[in-house]
Amino acid sequence: MKNVYTGKAGPDAATDHGWLLGHFKPEDDLRHSAEVEIKWGVHRRGDRRAEWTTDDKRTALLVLISGRFVLEFPDGDVELAEQGDYVLWHQVDHSWRAEEESTVMTVRWPSVPGHKIVTPDGPEPAPRSPDPR
Repeated sequence: MKNVYTGKAGPDAATDHGWLLGHFKPEDDLRHSAEVEIKWGVHRRGDRRAEWTTDDKRTALLVLISGRFVLEFPDGDVELAEQGDYVLWHQVDHSWRAEEESTVMTVRWPSVPGHKIVTPDGPEPAPRSPDPR
C-alpha cells in the first residue's frame, strides 16, 4: 500500500532508541516528521534518564502502558501507576525513573534536534524490545 507503514512498536523502537517517528528518521521514510515525535519506551525497574532536560521548548504527553513510572519536574514528581495514566507538560525541564518494569508511549512536539543525551559510552541506551514470551 502506498503511503502506509505498518510495524510493531517493540522491535521498531529498539532500532532507534525507542523512537518510532520524528525528525531523525530519513526524509524519504514515512515516519519522518518535523512536527511530532513518538517514542515507545520499555524500561527496567530502576532505569533513570541520564540527565535532566535543559531549556526544553517542547510540549510532551507521556502515557503509561504498563508498570509504574515517575516523571520528575522542578516543582515535584508525578507518579503514573495505572494503565492509561498520563501526564502532559509544556516547556518544562524534566527527568524520569522507572519504579517497576514499565512501558510508556511519549508524544512530543515539535520534533527538533538537540535533545539527544550522549554519555561517555555513546547515546542513551535504546529501550529493549518486549520479551516475546
